[in-house]
Amino acid sequence: MDYDVLVVGGGPTGMMLAAELRLAGVRPLVVERLARPYPFSKALGIHARSIELLELRGIHDRFLEGAPLLSGGHFASLPVGLNYKSLETRHPYGLYQKQVDTERLLTARAEELGTEIRRGHELTALAQDEDGVTATITGPDGEYRVRAGYVVGCDGGRSRTRKLAGIPFPGQEPGLAVLMADCEFSGELPEGEGMGPLRPYGVIRRDLRAWFSAVPLFEPGVYRAMVFRYDHVWPDRDQPVTEEEMRAAITELVGHDCGLTGIQWLTRLTDVSRQAERYREGRVLLAGDAAHVHFPSGGPGLNMGLQDAMNLGWKLAAVVNGWGDGALLDSYHTERHPVGRTVLRNTRTQCALFDPDPRLDAVRETFTDLLRIDQVNRYFTGLGSALDVRYDLPGEHPLTGARMPDLDVWTPDGVRRLSEYFHDGLGVLTGASAEKWKDRVAVVEGEVEGPAMLVRPDGYVCWAGDPVEDGVGLDAALRTWFGPPL
Repeated sequence: MDYDVLVVGGGPTGMMLAAELRLAGVRPLVVERLARPYPFSKALGIHARSIELLELRGIHDRFLEGAPLLSGGHFASLPVGLNYKSLETRHPYGLYQKQVDTERLLTARAEELGTEIRRGHELTALAQDEDGVTATITGPDGEYRVRAGYVVGCDGGRSRTRKLAGIPFPGQEPGLAVLMADCEFSGELPEGEGMGPLRPYGVIRRDLRAWFSAVPLFEPGVYRAMVFRYDHVWPDRDQPVTEEEMRAAITELVGHDCGLTGIQWLTRLTDVSRQAERYREGRVLLAGDAAHVHFPSGGPGLNMGLQDAMNLGWKLAAVVNGWGDGALLDSYHTERHPVGRTVLRNTRTQCALFDPDPRLDAVRETFTDLLRIDQVNRYFTGLGSALDVRYDLPGEHPLTGARMPDLDVWTPDGVRRLSEYFHDGLGVLTGASAEKWKDRVAVVEGEVEGPAMLVRPDGYVCWAGDPVEDGVGLDAALRTWFGPPL
């Protein structure tokens, strides 16, 4: 093999995955079609669960440095926002972080760990057999072939990897057309008719089933302006947006263009949503937008890609390193496909509530009232932040399948955090021993409140309880998630 894993796509998902593989001693190659990183940011935030995952690897401070913290979010831009402070985490906030900066930091992390990255190189063909995958790559100097044990497509919604693997991508066709601009305005913006507390400027046109909003970004004087039109489909989704098109769209809804100026970026979006039928086809796997696409309301896309990579990385590395089996690799689809399905349902619901059709007023008012109920607000906040993701794992203890609580650990040298034991990408065991798995599981030498726990490298509890009363269960969990003993 030239490489253990070929990662197709050098965005946040691909770089996160490459770093996870390198941390486990696997040799990945990243190929990215673009010669340079994309200079604009569709995504603008990192959710609480993603921050927790970055903390497990000891790199979250890089992302927090200088980035504003958000105490709340929105659901469908309804008048009642989501309260991040209600979340049970050491990070009860969202992080304002441009996708460009997130990708830059993840790329630096992958490079620090020794990842080879080839920009301007594009996957054009692949063929898999019992022993590996042969990929044809086209680069600046022409076509060549790479032999790898596995290929992971992190190459976006139009994934070439997914198409070459023959994985169906069913879903919902678009019925919403959006123009978006990061820009400035020299004139006054309309106030009081924006969609929800996070969109103070805007106009709702019920007669046109359309609305305009301008959200202040953190750069002084810069806004993210959006024009939504329902029952409208772009004849050509790839047609570049012109300044004249954006100006005309704002004028149609507001009556004037609000002094649109200083345009940094223009793009068009739809509410198309699709999910790969399966995330694995033999030695080819999918992660991030290659596996699922949806409207970016609430910013789940980038975050779900990071979480896909965290779930897949250690499992794929385990197989490459010889102690993981096919069942472990299959658990990637088993666990992450339902999560993707839930996110698609969430974003489709929000797109329906965005529609200013007067016939939907009662539905929006009902959802607004529901968001005033603490338990309901907490449900949607946990859903949007991914803190409530729970995997269906064997075991009776209520912690099993849930994300690990980041507890204090009392050691002879002082108090540490449980998350500190995950920096090397190993599993972690508290309150028990696992000498026969010492190369794969770090044992916490210290006192931790609560039951003993076996936690996977992605931060999810795969066994909890009393090791004396349930030694059989602990042994089974060690074998299931960390392979046969030494």
